[in-house]
Amino acid sequence: MHSTHNARVVGPVPYVARGGRTQNIPVGPVLVEARVGGVFDIIWGFNGQNSIALPLDAIEAAQTEGSLVLLD
Repeated sequence: MHSTHNARVVGPVPYVARGGRTQNIPVGPVLVEARVGGVFDIIWGFNGQNSIALPLDAIEAAQTEGSLVLLD
């Protein structure tokens, strides 16, 4: 199953960037694309030029903390 949702990052949502450094997805609108296997692509940027794959537990933690809000 593959589905896309509009969402908003309103607080820190960490991910490991290239080089192993932890960064946060910028505050603002994002797309959350669910993929098979419990992995989610988070896409952001004016043209959707930035993305990162996060596991389900990271998405759930960000929602529980109020840092990621699904809009639809």
